[in-house]
Amino acid sequence: MEKNNYQGAQQQPIGSGFNAKSTTHDVIQNIDLTGKVAIVTGGNTGIGLETTKVLAAAGATVIVPARDIEKAKKNLGGIANVEIAEMDLMSPASIDAFAENFIASERPLHLLINNAGIMWVPLRRDERGIESQLATNYLALFQLTARLWTALKKANGARVINVSSHGHHFASFNFDDPNFLHREYETLQGYGQSKTAVNLFSMELDVRGQSSHIRSYAVHPGSIGGTELGREAPLELFQKMGFVDADGNMLPEIAASLKTVPQGAATTVWCATSSLLEQIGGVYCEDGDIAVLSLDSTNQKGVNPYSLDENNAKKLWKLTEEMTDIRFNP
Repeated sequence: MEKNNYQGAQQQPIGSGFNAKSTTHDVIQNIDLTGKVAIVTGGNTGIGLETTKVLAAAGATVIVPARDIEKAKKNLGGIANVEIAEMDLMSPASIDAFAENFIASERPLHLLINNAGIMWVPLRRDERGIESQLATNYLALFQLTARLWTALKKANGARVINVSSHGHHFASFNFDDPNFLHREYETLQGYGQSKTAVNLFSMELDVRGQSSHIRSYAVHPGSIGGTELGREAPLELFQKMGFVDADGNMLPEIAASLKTVPQGAATTVWCATSSLLEQIGGVYCEDGDIAVLSLDSTNQKGVNPYSLDENNAKKLWKLTEEMTDIRFNP
């Protein structure tokens, strides 16, 4: 019988030997990815760039879809085994075009790493009227995975890694008004529900993908210094969250708690490559291991049970098919 992680049934650490300070160098030791093909969204900046470098150095061919091709070429210049292609996660047509081109190459896809995301943005909507964080962080991920499904099946042992966040504790998924049409927009509520959706999708995708030898994982990378995630956030928001002082200087205790980029990308790489996960999927991981269940949103560790609820996962899948007009039946 296929196992699942509904209600957190498999949500407990497995003693990987890694922790919050482990780096990508630590988790990729003795792993050879020669002949493997990976796609890393957002793979030209931040933890996505680190993920790309590490997978490519281990022998994988890594395709990096990017909205800004020139920026991607600059950031990825000189890295072997990397291909760059055009894709804009806010454009469903662009996602389809990228996926069609990859499928046409007839290559298997061993690793799909849905790393790209946005946070702390003002209210924006895509061409369908969908709030931008929901569209970019979740619906685009659903669409890309659906469109690449035949290539994932061809790998006969693929993994889908969806970068989530502890920020899913900010909000459950609002089925009544996911696009803030009838409630005041609050950017962290939008972010939180988009990451809760990622967790629910990752769990349900694993259930539906097991018969095709496809496993799925959600990853919290940690709070990381030196990324572009907060580039649009107003200073007042960081002050409200207690990250900076009145002059905009980061508080020493906050700075000390941040991960480096290689530490931030470590759990993604671990989920993509660890043999310990061959019989486990649909779980939420952090710090190089499966995370604990957490009932306390003030706790900086663990996954909220509402993002592992079976009914919510199935309800979200159906709603997502309606919102994207994509029938995704693995």
